[in-house]
Amino acid sequence: MTEELLNLPVPAVLSGDRGVVWLRATVVRFSNGPDHTRRRALTTRLLDNVDATTLDELATALGLPGSLDDIARIAPCYQPHEPITAEADAAVERLATAHDEESAARIGLLVQAWAATNALAEHLRTGNQAPPVPITRRAAETGTIEVGLDDHPFGHGPHACPGRHLATRIAKNMAFRAMHHQDEPLILPNAWDYASATALHAAGFTAIGTTSLGVAAAHGIPDGMGLAGDQATALARLLSTLPCPVTADLESGFGKAPAEVAELVAGLGVAGVNLEDGRPHGLATPQEQAELIAAVKGRAPGVFLNARIDTHWQGVALEETEDRARRYVDAGADGIFVAGLTEPRDIERLAALAPLNVLAQQRTPKELGDLGVKRISTGSLLFRAALHHTVATAEAVRDGKPASRSFSYDQVQDLISRGTRSDAG
Repeated sequence: MTEELLNLPVPAVLSGDRGVVWLRATVVRFSNGPDHTRRRALTTRLLDNVDATTLDELATALGLPGSLDDIARIAPCYQPHEPITAEADAAVERLATAHDEESAARIGLLVQAWAATNALAEHLRTGNQAPPVPITRRAAETGTIEVGLDDHPFGHGPHACPGRHLATRIAKNMAFRAMHHQDEPLILPNAWDYASATALHAAGFTAIGTTSLGVAAAHGIPDGMGLAGDQATALARLLSTLPCPVTADLESGFGKAPAEVAELVAGLGVAGVNLEDGRPHGLATPQEQAELIAAVKGRAPGVFLNARIDTHWQGVALEETEDRARRYVDAGADGIFVAGLTEPRDIERLAALAPLNVLAQQRTPKELGDLGVKRISTGSLLFRAALHHTVATAEAVRDGKPASRSFSYDQVQDLISRGTRSDAG
């Protein structure tokens, strides 16, 4: 029934030649019939080959660089049932290079993207599974009706969102960044395959990471040697369809040059990556790692880059760890990850530089949060625990003992259904 209602025409809007009224009357969003068909083709063409990880990049791609302040003024007045402000009218006029359909399409696309990504990002940040826009309006024989979007969060039929994939990606990036600036640390579990990731998301975790050890070991490859690049990137692309932000452990870039790593990150579709300065046979120089970080951030500015610093892990003095952290942040890193860091004074010192990630340890999340930690990841712990549980269960069966609890067959089938993906519906 909902799909039938969403196939109804949208309510007619007033015509006008200036400001928000002109914008409403000229965009595809509030059009029907031949106007809608023509304008839909135009908006699709404008979005063709757009590759953006932030709203700023999208604005530039749509020919409206630096326009987000004006877009934010227009957005609350865009829907026909909302009152129009003088500020919104003035913003439309500043952005309209000509009062034609293409100019309206560029502005309208960015207004809709701004509203959708901000709403969706907040839902993702808090784990709210409700659609970012709860209702839409359609013209029925009885008048204008409201249609719920619970089953179709990006619409359906002729008015389905043409930029759904792009908006979802940008929203995930925004949400993941925001998760590193909350009062409480982000608890980030690390998965090694699709099933483990979906199970963790179903358990209520708002973001998922990958574990390089788990991915490599599951394929019979040693960790940390740069040999599991194909497996790690294949998993990252698969997990990018989850309805939550995902961050991928890319070790040190699998031996690729900085420009190649940058292109890889831009094409994965994930909200974050880990890049470490450890190499198979030692440490990269700070300059080498800073160049890698700068290349990635220049190509994919919306992807959260967590710079893992392996000096502390290898017993190098804290001063060098701190120096590297500063260099990596200056190069564009969004956060720092110091594996093996446990001393409270060291944690506080490094947490002052950027959002700090540490491995799960005996201290509680609150205790680590009080020290300034913004992210607590499980690393390879869950994979190692799963291995232990697997062997223990097999031994129980062999020894005639009760097997411990497990997911049912149907539960696993449900976990990997299409409904677990962000493009479902």
